[in-house]
Amino acid sequence: MTPNVVDSVVTDTDPNAGCVLTANTETVWKRKQDTQGAISDQNNNSTGSRQGGNHCDHDTDSTPFRAQIRWPDFFAQLFVHVGFLIGLYYLVTFQAKFYTYLWTLGLVWATGLGITAGAHRLWSHKSYKARWPLRLLLMFLFTICGQRDAYTWAHDHRVHHKYSETDADPHNAKRGFFFAHVGWVFLTPHPEVVAKRKIIDMSDLEADPIVMLQRRFYIPLFALLVIGLPVLVPWYYWDEQLAVAFWVCFTLRFTTTLNIAFFVNSVAHMFGNKPYDKSISPVENMAVAIAAMGEGWHNYHHVFPWDYKTSELGSYLFNVTTGFIDCFARLGWAYERKSVPPEVVERRAAKCGDGTRFLTDEYAHQDAVWGYGDQDIPKEDMDAIVRTQR
Repeated sequence: MTPNVVDSVVTDTDPNAGCVLTANTETVWKRKQDTQGAISDQNNNSTGSRQGGNHCDHDTDSTPFRAQIRWPDFFAQLFVHVGFLIGLYYLVTFQAKFYTYLWTLGLVWATGLGITAGAHRLWSHKSYKARWPLRLLLMFLFTICGQRDAYTWAHDHRVHHKYSETDADPHNAKRGFFFAHVGWVFLTPHPEVVAKRKIIDMSDLEADPIVMLQRRFYIPLFALLVIGLPVLVPWYYWDEQLAVAFWVCFTLRFTTTLNIAFFVNSVAHMFGNKPYDKSISPVENMAVAIAAMGEGWHNYHHVFPWDYKTSELGSYLFNVTTGFIDCFARLGWAYERKSVPPEVVERRAAKCGDGTRFLTDEYAHQDAVWGYGDQDIPKEDMDAIVRTQR
């Protein structure tokens, strides 16, 4: 079934503009510099034009930036990844009980929706609205993932989209696969990241009591929901060994969910097609879309970040999160789902894409012609051919 239920539609603000309307801020800045010689930042309402360059509202240092390792974060990542291997050993040697397998798989899938439908599409992009019972459910699921508090997660993600592939991008893919995947977690951020974090508007989340309550009590919630609940349930209800429950239901589960999310930052920025904007790094990657429940259609998502589906095509099978949101929309818990009109998508793909938009579906080569004389050649093209033939 194709997800096509839409409550709200958003269009381009300037249909005559080119790829400058994409989420790639660097492209926007370059075009503005070429035409105006000045930059206006909507977040801080400041304009700068010193020697025709791009300046922020903070002091700059001529010394090249060198990231430093944040050792506590590094050892935390080392611990959970080594713990993943220990948990995997318990699984492949069948030392974990059958219900532990099911419990772990169920947690990975269910809590992943807390990231995709909650922290990402709802709190980061405001692509739809949710009533408090759904927000509470999503916050519960997201907290179990252990990927920081929702406010901080959404904060960095907004910075990532606003300044994608620049020094202000927290996990800038131009700094390499390893950095984009996990290095950014334990390395000191670039000064541009620190500066831009200060000017991104977060007032909507600051007004959300569920978001702010989770942020305030995140440490005890982490202990209770990220470690306690996943480990104690199998130990108490089906007598799983406490060590097996810890390494499988905490470290293996935690690291699996973490790396699936990281694949969106790394793989989905490097390996795939660019049907909607070939000038930016994000790509369409089906493997990531399946693993991340619909978050792998990343070229589309960076061009149209307000679309609650984060994609144009595909069934719920490749975008489980959209199906989840649509189900709750039927209950009235999700509403004002924003999307993009087909004509806007077609215009953007034709103008800025790499030509692969329809190569793998039923519309493949729908406008192809065999040569001069084909009846499908548009009249204006035929007139131009006649005028220029010699």
